[in-house]
Amino acid sequence: MKLVDTDETIVLVTGASLTAEERDRPLAYRLKSEIDQRGSGHAYRRAVVVADLWYLENHIFHLNPTIAIGGPGANGVSQEFADALPTVYARDERVFVQAEFEGELKRASLWGVDAACTSAAVEVFIKEGLLDDLLSRIWRFRTGVFV
Repeated sequence: MKLVDTDETIVLVTGASLTAEERDRPLAYRLKSEIDQRGSGHAYRRAVVVADLWYLENHIFHLNPTIAIGGPGANGVSQEFADALPTVYARDERVFVQAEFEGELKRASLWGVDAACTSAAVEVFIKEGLLDDLLSRIWRFRTGVFV
């Protein structure tokens, strides 16, 4: 049975360190809850949360829409995205949202200079329409038979 769809299932990535697990993983589950709720029970319209080390080793999941949570020093995926993604939101050089939704691969990185600022970046992503923008691009009506 297929559990993840590369077009519709969003991969949320946090760092694997104890600090990242403690601070960023709850933020990832906050975002996951928002995504899952908006998926309205569709089988693949949901999010999964994984650690950066796992994501970096499993290249097939790089095809999924991906959101890294936590700064480049705490999350290897955020570090990879740092130079590749444009900054679409910044506040006081402390809160950052980097994202690229135009291309085939949809990517975002939500982070701040500390845990409170990373939390603020996640809230901005949810409340300022960036999550809605991403979902509208990947959860379009698709025809076909689903088995």
